[in-house]
Amino acid sequence: MRRNRFGALLFAGLLTLMLTLVGCASEPSNSADGQGNNDETKKSGEAGGELKLAVLSDATKLDPHKGTDIPSANVYHGKIYEGLVKQDKNMKVQPALATEWEQINDKTWEFKLREGVKFHDGTEFTAEAVKKTFERILDPETASPRKKLFEMITEIKVVDQYTVQLKTEYPFAPLLSNLAHYSAGIISPKAIEKHGADLGQNPVGTGPFKFDSWTPGSQIKLTKNENYWGDNAKVDSVVFEVIPEDSTRIAMVETGQAHLANPVPVNQVKRVEQNQDMKLNRSEGLGIDYLGFNLQKEPFDNKKVRQAINLAVDTDAILKGVYNNVGTEATAPMGPGVWGHNENLDGWGYDVEKAKQLLKEAGYEDGFKTSIWTNDNKARVDVAEVVQSQLKGVGIDVEIKVMEWGAYLDATAKGEHDMFVLGWSNMTGDADYNQYFLFHSEAMGTPGNRTFFQNDRVDELIDKGREESDPAKRQKIYNEAQKIEMEEAPMIFLRNDEDLVAVGNNVNGFWMHPAGIYMLNDVTVK
Repeated sequence: MRRNRFGALLFAGLLTLMLTLVGCASEPSNSADGQGNNDETKKSGEAGGELKLAVLSDATKLDPHKGTDIPSANVYHGKIYEGLVKQDKNMKVQPALATEWEQINDKTWEFKLREGVKFHDGTEFTAEAVKKTFERILDPETASPRKKLFEMITEIKVVDQYTVQLKTEYPFAPLLSNLAHYSAGIISPKAIEKHGADLGQNPVGTGPFKFDSWTPGSQIKLTKNENYWGDNAKVDSVVFEVIPEDSTRIAMVETGQAHLANPVPVNQVKRVEQNQDMKLNRSEGLGIDYLGFNLQKEPFDNKKVRQAINLAVDTDAILKGVYNNVGTEATAPMGPGVWGHNENLDGWGYDVEKAKQLLKEAGYEDGFKTSIWTNDNKARVDVAEVVQSQLKGVGIDVEIKVMEWGAYLDATAKGEHDMFVLGWSNMTGDADYNQYFLFHSEAMGTPGNRTFFQNDRVDELIDKGREESDPAKRQKIYNEAQKIEMEEAPMIFLRNDEDLVAVGNNVNGFWMHPAGIYMLNDVTVK
């Protein structure tokens, strides 16, 4: 009998609810504006060949403990690295490097590990490797921006060679969801010792693909792991080509120079749909796109200014005009597909006169000058231009600054920006992931809180939500937190995401995980 029934009955209802709800942009994501799994992959992998992906942005780090962005995670998550568990397309937790698990008590989880697995460098996968990985992410010297996902773990106990226990400080409801996150990828202990801080350039996991080469700003290549413990990948290699120009990415799929292109700009949807050489993979995601304010700078430290800009920006017009109705209206700090979403919020609406009144009350009746920062993503640049135009109506003069992806992440993490266009891709399907990393004061900067929002009550609620086991009580906690966040207005919620990928007609077996991750193991190229 399988033991992964989540142990105590107290948690069964909660975890079933959390892990079956599907719900999606950037973490920061590159989704600007694609689903079926083929279980008939053979161990030998019949097709072969090279799969080429034309992508907007290069990776920043190939270290799961240091990564904060989807372009990087898309290279290593589920490809180079694997976790103890994974989530299927319905966000249900499934076995990966752990074959089964049980909750021994409300603060102890035990995992039985898969035997006969080797890392890409030949090191055997054991409980000691799991211990070494989690010790690294929890080590202050690692300075992992994702440490908070696992900080409640107080002990990683090796029971035997293929059994490990994770003991937590308090009952932690989203633990299994967090273990499916890319930062929980198990790393070769030999590679940790050998490469240290340079692990991001020398990734070594257990996954179906091995790292081959990286030409920064140009290309990353992975090759098939012939000694993979599971069903081998169908293709012999995968190449991620960095193509900043939107039209060029699409043209590469049209001409057969690439097999997949992402993101697909919303103004290119018809082009893809009407072309007989490719198809559009369209899928609901778990992220949210937003325009944030830097609350460390004037005048955005004034709540009335933030509220006024929310009222002065017509998000419905942006959804229709910029996003071409790709995605859905955002009325809360996280989308309806994420467990914990507050369905009772209506958003700010559009009211220019009320916006002007709030600016007058805040002491900015004549407006002010500011800037909107964004990366070189067409949809985000378009959003910035529309907001620039709309804010003229309330006397706010906006300059737009467009930056390369890596530089943009660095600058916004340091708080150099005024306003900025970005998004957040929920990698776990649980409210804790959005709430902690976007709104908790301890997550300011690189971890995700680039608005530098700080509210003591919100911090308290987020901390309570992490420790609460009862799903109904957790929902009430997150409802209150989201209500406060909407009132404090650290950002404008633009839309709930939808992922679009251009796929060549000679490609089969591709699907996009709701978290925005390319699923490539079953892909074949004719």
